[in-house]
Amino acid sequence: MTAETELKPRYIGQSMKRREDPQLITGKGNYIDDIKLAGMLHVALVRSPYAHATIKSIDASKALAHPGVVAVFTGDDMMDINPLPCAWAAGRVKNNVNTPRALAVGTVRHVGEAVAMVLADDRYIARDAADMVDVEYDPLPVVVDAKEATAPGAPQLHENAPNNIVMEWDAGDKAATDAAFASAEVTISEPIINQRLIPTPMETRGSITRYDEATGEFTVWMTSQAPHVMRLLLTAFVFGIPETKLRCISPNVGGGFGQKIFCYNDMAFTMWASRKLARPVKFVEDRAENYKASTHGRDHITDAEICGTKDGMISGLRVKTYANLGGYLSTIAPGIPTTLYGRIISGVYKIPSAYCHVTGVYTNTAMVDAYRGAGRPEASYLIERMIDRFATEIGMDPAEVRRKNFIQPEDFPYQNGLGMLPYDSGNYEPALNKALEMAGYADFRKAQAEARANGTYLGIGISSYVEVCGVAPSAWIGLAGEGWGAGLFESANVRVHLTGKVAVTTGSLPHGQGLETTFAQVVADELGVPYDDVQIQWGDTQGTPFGYGTYGSRSLTVGGTAIKKSVDKIKEKAKKLAAHMLEANEADIVFENGTAYVKGSPDKVKTIGEIALQASVAYSLPEGMEPFLDETSYYDPPNCTFPFGTHISIVEVDPDTGMVDLKRYIAVDDCGNQINPLVVEGQIHGGIVQGIAQALYERAVYNEDGQLLSGTLMDYAIPTAEMSPHIETDHTVTPSPVNPLGVKGAGEAGTIASAQCVMNAVIDALSPFGVKHMQMPASPERVWKAVHSK
Repeated sequence: MTAETELKPRYIGQSMKRREDPQLITGKGNYIDDIKLAGMLHVALVRSPYAHATIKSIDASKALAHPGVVAVFTGDDMMDINPLPCAWAAGRVKNNVNTPRALAVGTVRHVGEAVAMVLADDRYIARDAADMVDVEYDPLPVVVDAKEATAPGAPQLHENAPNNIVMEWDAGDKAATDAAFASAEVTISEPIINQRLIPTPMETRGSITRYDEATGEFTVWMTSQAPHVMRLLLTAFVFGIPETKLRCISPNVGGGFGQKIFCYNDMAFTMWASRKLARPVKFVEDRAENYKASTHGRDHITDAEICGTKDGMISGLRVKTYANLGGYLSTIAPGIPTTLYGRIISGVYKIPSAYCHVTGVYTNTAMVDAYRGAGRPEASYLIERMIDRFATEIGMDPAEVRRKNFIQPEDFPYQNGLGMLPYDSGNYEPALNKALEMAGYADFRKAQAEARANGTYLGIGISSYVEVCGVAPSAWIGLAGEGWGAGLFESANVRVHLTGKVAVTTGSLPHGQGLETTFAQVVADELGVPYDDVQIQWGDTQGTPFGYGTYGSRSLTVGGTAIKKSVDKIKEKAKKLAAHMLEANEADIVFENGTAYVKGSPDKVKTIGEIALQASVAYSLPEGMEPFLDETSYYDPPNCTFPFGTHISIVEVDPDTGMVDLKRYIAVDDCGNQINPLVVEGQIHGGIVQGIAQALYERAVYNEDGQLLSGTLMDYAIPTAEMSPHIETDHTVTPSPVNPLGVKGAGEAGTIASAQCVMNAVIDALSPFGVKHMQMPASPERVWKAVHSK
């Protein structure tokens, strides 16, 4: 036995296939719509066809007379419960908060807002009966554009929000930034629109509630990324009941992308109706409802300015953003365009002076909240577009402008001057160099010039990004700081049964991230047990320790570290018990690869299975030791983590048709240590495709009456596999000093890097036509107009 062989990881760092996939891809998963309870009623909603209107009357008599209909309820019936909460207000400023009720009362503020619920013996009866409910509306003026909503005379949505303003928030030093611009050799300004997107998870949302009259307890099955948080919000803020009276269960969740983080009205109205009728109640939205009434993402209108010297040094960045938050505030909406956007707009660059002002705005549209990346894609898009504009203006290669302005390795931990926590670690140039080498950058520039001479327009786009992940430090994110209404620690319980098998329960919740696999890899390596002997359990507030859930690329950095801390406690207890069993001094016990042995006497050894058995039967334990190997940890990190990387894309644009052909996509990412490179690559691929979709295809469109014109999959352009390029990946490794695993997070990196990467390439291809800037998506029509307008 040698230290070299014993300490070599067996699972960490290995590309293992996801253990959860066989169940899910063979149709054996258990999703919300698979759940059927005895006596269950089905809900169909009556939704407003108007974006803004007063509800004059609701007549449900025809629906109630329809066979199979049990009840019809309106918002007026549910006045004994409170509106849904907004848990994250923008920090340190006044927020004019207005949140939705379970069903609308008095006024509707976006198309698709629910005004009544029909409960029937099956969903088809409920749907038919919903069409029989007669609602009389008095239409009101509508505004859908965030900037226009703040103008004098714009329609007002809420009395407590003059000019429809939710909050005015800023970050950075305005005076210093203004001075930098006043003295700059070069200044550039551009309007930047980060268009509204619809998350479109494969599975839509829903809730099922069963109420127990005998105990007064609710059980709610929900499509949630954070069941413990939902239990807290629904009990403390909506129903005013003890937390012990609600059990929340997230079964398999078919994708989330942020849309399933939040507290929704169906959770509240199924609970209320189940208690009222003493029967289980089920609601699952269809795709049209998901598009109209579940949260959207992005939707920023920004005036961006950058300044610097003619030799390529950036001296200032100034940003004014109007963030459209929809008709009401969703659960964490104000925190997205402030903390997760405004505090990181300077990206990977050492910019001496930066300032960001954000105006959050109500409009007659669906609520806007976190969507994969949540503020970070908007920030990264802005700075990377402005870097390219700056490079064009001074006639310098965009790669060199980036290189000249990178934060340097010796600058870490780095404070960016915008109030963000210090960047933990980074080395940006190697990622850029590797991506340029993979792309054959110098040779491409020569080929590009030759192609243009022959009437073929190629473009290359670069995106160097940094993101903030593991959003969790409670002292920073909480009410006194960034405005979040609680902590954001994560939890884990680890038990080693008397057979040596290991059960892990976690507050994190997988919905496509591969957590059952990566968490098991960590535990198997740390305890030295077979990978197949580790079971990961999640999703049930009754059986898991309190945790804040999965989003913000935090599962491994925060949840995984909580697991490791529990395993470390198990190992320490195992060493104590092994010393007792081997009649040795505890200081002489070494725990490696699932065995505890006496240093210098490797033949005196006990396996983790033998130790677990002894701990379980408890025949002979050290004085004061409790039986069983069972430990729980709550991990609240001291800092966030900051993954980074450089992506490059190559496109060909046809100026006659406006068609963009994405030829190559190269991604070099640094997410710290990788537990499972195959899982990381899958996350990167998925994120990149979503960013490409924003750059080229996707856009949620409302007309001036507030009607969602892109309200179906026929009208909203989700990319197909045929529209997705081959993605070439590589990585650098800069471990995070924040957590003992050295991990940074990878779930959102692809989305954060890719949209601007593609747009920079498109605009580079169009540069012979005098095009310097255009808005997303780069549809054929937009590209054609950009070419021919010049």
